[in-house]
Amino acid sequence: MIDRLSDVLAKVTDFATTADLLSYDFVQQAILAAALLGLLAGAIGPLIISRQMSFAVHGTSELSLTGAAAALLAGIGVGLGAIIGSVVAAVLFGVLGTKARERDSVIAVVLSFGLGLSVLFLWLGPERAGSKFSLLTGQVVSVGYDGLALLAVCTVLVLATLAVVYRPLLFASSDPEVAVARGVPVRALSIVFAVMLGITAAFGVQIVGALLVLALLITPAAAAAQLTANPVRATVLAVIFAEIAAVGGIILSLAPGVPVSTFVTTLSFTIYLVCRLIGARRRSLAS
Repeated sequence: MIDRLSDVLAKVTDFATTADLLSYDFVQQAILAAALLGLLAGAIGPLIISRQMSFAVHGTSELSLTGAAAALLAGIGVGLGAIIGSVVAAVLFGVLGTKARERDSVIAVVLSFGLGLSVLFLWLGPERAGSKFSLLTGQVVSVGYDGLALLAVCTVLVLATLAVVYRPLLFASSDPEVAVARGVPVRALSIVFAVMLGITAAFGVQIVGALLVLALLITPAAAAAQLTANPVRATVLAVIFAEIAAVGGIILSLAPGVPVSTFVTTLSFTIYLVCRLIGARRRSLAS
C-alpha cells in the first residue's frame, strides 16, 4: 500500500503525462464540466450555509443516487436519473421541512427510505460494478457531449433563476420570520431553491460522487464565510474556491489515475483550513 501511495505522489508531478492527457477531448470535456459545476456550486453554496441546509445537501446528493440507480436499472441516462432523484428529494425537503425544528428529522426519514430503494435498484440492476461504483465516487471523464450540453443548459437556467430571486431569497434566508411579515413568498422560494439545489447536487454526483458532493457545495462556501460576511463577496470567493477544487482536482488526478474526488476533497479542505487560519488571525488582530 505504501509503495502504491508513493507511486501516486510521484505521478502527481508528472507534468508531461498530464499535458498529454489534456489534449484528449474527453479530458477537456471533463474540465469544462467541472468548471461549470464549480460556478454553480460557488453561486449557490453561501445560500445553503445561510439557510443552514448542509444536511439537506448531503441528503439530496445521496438521493440522487436513488434516481441514478433507477435510471441504470431502466437503461436510460444516469445523469438524467440523478437530476430527477435530486430534484424530487430537494422538493420533499423544501415542502416537508419548512420548520427548522423538523428539518433534520424530515431529511433523515426521506434519506433512509431513498437509500433503501437505492440498494434495491443497484441489486436488481445489471452487473456493471464500474457504473455502480462511479455513482458513489464520481466519474467525470464519462460526461460526454450530451452530458456537457445538459450541464451547460442547467447552469444557465439555475444562474438565471438565482439572479431573479437572489434578493428575496437572501432576505428569506437571513430572517425568514421578518420576510413572511413583509409578504415575501418564503415557502415558494424554498421550493425554487430546493430545485436549484437538486440540480446542482445531481451534477456534483457525476464529478465527485454521491458520497462527497459536500466538498464542492459546502466547503468552498464555508471557507469564504471565514473571510467575509458580505454575501456578494462570499459568493465570489466561493466560486473561485470551488473552481480551484473542481478543475484543479481533475488536473491533479490525470497522471496518477486516482479518482477525481480524492483531489477535489483535499483541495477543498486545504482551502478551508487556510481561510480559517486567516479569519482567526484577522479576528485576533481586530480584538
